[in-house]
Amino acid sequence: MKKKPRVILIILGIFVFLFCCYILVGTPSQAKEIAWGVNFSQKHAKNLGLDWKEAYLALLDDLKIRNFKIPTHWDLIEPANGEYNFEDLDFQIGEAENRGAKILLVIGMKTGRWPECHIPGWAKNLSKEEQQKEILELIEKTVLRYRDRVSVKMWQIENEPFFPFGECPWVDKDFVKEEIEKVKSLDSQKRNIVISDSGEGSLWITAAQIGDVVGTTLYKKVWFSFSWEKRMFPFLPQKFGFYVYYPLPPMFYWRKAQIIQKFFQKKVICVEMQAEPWCPVLLYDCPLAEQEKTMTPEQLKYNLEFAQKTGFDEFYLWGAEWWYWMKGIQQKPEIWEEVKKLF
Repeated sequence: MKKKPRVILIILGIFVFLFCCYILVGTPSQAKEIAWGVNFSQKHAKNLGLDWKEAYLALLDDLKIRNFKIPTHWDLIEPANGEYNFEDLDFQIGEAENRGAKILLVIGMKTGRWPECHIPGWAKNLSKEEQQKEILELIEKTVLRYRDRVSVKMWQIENEPFFPFGECPWVDKDFVKEEIEKVKSLDSQKRNIVISDSGEGSLWITAAQIGDVVGTTLYKKVWFSFSWEKRMFPFLPQKFGFYVYYPLPPMFYWRKAQIIQKFFQKKVICVEMQAEPWCPVLLYDCPLAEQEKTMTPEQLKYNLEFAQKTGFDEFYLWGAEWWYWMKGIQQKPEIWEEVKKLF
């Protein structure tokens, strides 16, 4: 009786070992051509003290970027219940369209950049059911407004909706499905819908089950923090953290993408590739010396080279607003100039 559990553990150990070898060892096939783009958040640019329109136009005209992922922050679009303000988003979509640029438009409650879920003040105390009703109305208004714009390439519904990150009141897989159905019913052009998930902390299965395209993240060096009740570990600080370097090889991302392709027939793209610092505090409060622990021109070069080795053919870099802040406010144009070579 004692031998049977031991045999099972040995077989399980062999299986885990072989799976790790499969997913970590090898060299991915390289993409013949890569489409590079950037994330751009009006709110993030303003929080950095920038003229966000000036920064956005510089990305279009100086860096010549032609692929954008743009979040629609709920609190900016509907600052008061039932009162919608699409003026700033109209500007971004219009200027992109004038230059032949394409946009991956992120819609929903959780659209990226801290606090991730950009819930307007009037909606924060609503019940979950009431919030979901309002979100569907927001999505309907947004899709109807932009469904005929040629610059809108795809929709992304929520940002990493199943990954527990950010100040968000709930996670609901069934509601994400409802959002998808809403968009598909309204979009006469039937664009693909992207569902994103963590690059390092997920196998992307759920995203592949419900989305048309899987969006992943790619980070190399980040700040990792922990917090708990003091009584659990009285000898440790209640909250502490440290920098983490992900040792995962390019094959890790490529193999997972191949699994998604084989079993779900879905393409995987990188919708968020690290090209700015990840600090213990928000970027706006992080000293330059601390920022350089996770992002320098050399680190950016390394990240870009790493990305190319994954075999993916579409990337949206995370940090375009910060590049402009470094160039204009900090008088450090090195990263801006480095990225210019890419585009």
